[in-house]
Amino acid sequence: MTASALASDIASIQSISSVSTILEAVSALTGLRFVCIARVTDNSWNTCAVLDQLGFGLKVGDELDVATTLCEEVRDTRLPVVIDHVSEDPKYRDHHTPRIYGFQSYISIPVFRPDGSYFGTLCGLDPKPAQLSNTATIASMTLFAQLITKHLETERKLSESQTALFGERETSELREQFIAVLGHDLRTPLGSVLLGIELLRNEGLSARALSVLERMQRSAQRMSGLVNDVVDFTRGKMGGGIALNLTLEPSLRLPLMQVVDELRAAHPERDIEVDLQYDQAVLCDVQRIQQMLSNLLKNALVYGDPTQPVRVRCSVTNGIFELAIINHGPAIAQSTIDQLFKPFWRASAHAANEGLGLGLFIVSEIARSHGGEMAVASSAGTTRFVFRLKGAQFVERRKIAR
Repeated sequence: MTASALASDIASIQSISSVSTILEAVSALTGLRFVCIARVTDNSWNTCAVLDQLGFGLKVGDELDVATTLCEEVRDTRLPVVIDHVSEDPKYRDHHTPRIYGFQSYISIPVFRPDGSYFGTLCGLDPKPAQLSNTATIASMTLFAQLITKHLETERKLSESQTALFGERETSELREQFIAVLGHDLRTPLGSVLLGIELLRNEGLSARALSVLERMQRSAQRMSGLVNDVVDFTRGKMGGGIALNLTLEPSLRLPLMQVVDELRAAHPERDIEVDLQYDQAVLCDVQRIQQMLSNLLKNALVYGDPTQPVRVRCSVTNGIFELAIINHGPAIAQSTIDQLFKPFWRASAHAANEGLGLGLFIVSEIARSHGGEMAVASSAGTTRFVFRLKGAQFVERRKIAR
C-alpha cells in the first residue's frame, strides 16, 4: 500500500466525528485500556485512531509488523478473535503475539469497506483478563464496526460526489440526490445504534460506561435529527413537498405546549412566554406543526436577545389561524429576510454548529404544504415569525361536537 493511500485511509477514519466516542464506548464496555482502529493489509498494520490508557506508546499512523499481530488472523479468516484470558486459552497461551505485547485479554473485530473488501480491525487489549466472549459484548463490538463501515461509505460517497459536482451545471440536482440517498441509508445504522444503546443500559455497566452511553445517545439523536432535516429538504427540493398526515385536531394547545416544555428543559436559563388563545379545530399534520414550532423557537433562542423572553402566541383572528414566535434583538435587514427561508443559509456564523441551515427552509415547506404562508417582520428591536392558515383549513370546535 502506498503512503498516499495509507494517508487517505487514516484521514477517512479521523474525519469521523464520533470515532473518539466509539473508542471510549468500547473501552467502557470491555474494560480494555488500549483500543484502536487499525488499517491492515497483506504486509502492513497501521493505527488510524487510538485510545491508549496503558501508555502503550502507539499514535495515529504508527506501524507494527503485521506478522506479530493477531489482526493478521482476522484479516485471513474475516472472523473476530476474542480472548478472555491468554494463560487459560489453549489456542493462544503459547502464541507469540501475547508474549510480544504482554496482554492477557484481547478482542479484534473485522472492519470492512462498503464494497465488502477488508479494511482492518476494531481491536483492544489489556494486561489483565476480561470477560469479552459473551454474546452482548461481541454483538456490540460488531455494531461499532458496522458503524465505522457506514461512515467510510459516507466519506466515499461524499468524495465521489464532490469530484462529480465540480464544474458541473447539475450541481444542485446531484447534491440533492446524494443527500436523499445518504439520509435514507443512515437511518438504519442510526436506529441500530440507538437500539444497541438501550440494550447496553440493561447490562449492569459501570457509572462511567453509562455516562459514555448517554453521550452516545445524545450524539445519535442529534444525528437522527439532522438526517430527518436533510430528507425533508430533499423531498421539498425534488418536487415531492413535505409529506403530511392531515387530521382534524380539536386543539393544538397540548401539542404546542409539549414543544415549549421540551425547549424550556433544554434552555432552562431562557424565559419562554406562551399565549394560546383560540377555540377552533385545525385540519393539519400535528407532528409537522410541532416541528415548525420547534424550528422557529430554536431559531429565536439562538438569535434573540438572551436577556429578553421569547413569546409564543397562537390565535384565530378574522377566520385566520396564526402561530407567532416573537423575540427581541437587533432588527433584521430586509436583504437578510429575503434569504432566511433558503436552504443551507445562515444569517451569520454565530450558530455554525446549530445544524445544517435547513430549519427555516423546512418551516416554509411545512407552511406551503398546508396551504398556509410564513411571514417575517423585524423592526424596533423585535422580530416576529408568523404562520398563517386561512379558514378553509379549520372549523369551529362546537360544530365538531354535533
